[in-house]
Amino acid sequence: MASKAANAKKRVIISYMNLSPELLDAFKATYPRGYAESLIRIDKPGGDFFYVVPFETEEISYLVKVDVKIDTKPEEELEKDYYADEDDEISGAEQIADTASDDDDE
Repeated sequence: MASKAANAKKRVIISYMNLSPELLDAFKATYPRGYAESLIRIDKPGGDFFYVVPFETEEISYLVKVDVKIDTKPEEELEKDYYADEDDEISGAEQIADTASDDDDE
């Protein structure tokens, strides 16, 4: 019977930017629709933290360190970004329509 240590995979934390092209392709194949649901927050001493995504190969178990942008706007500001004004018209809609009709003319 093999020992537990002999069967254990090597564990590595690596930055997404440092993945080899082959690993990057395999990572993208593992998460074809994105990895937002798989993010894990790692807390460091001193209050700092970073996010990782688990990724396995046959030989190595990776935690891929990814950059995550955290929205720090107050909730009221976020709601303003997504909702129409009092007239139920989306701000800037005229400019978008004008641009679309200009593109159609070409």
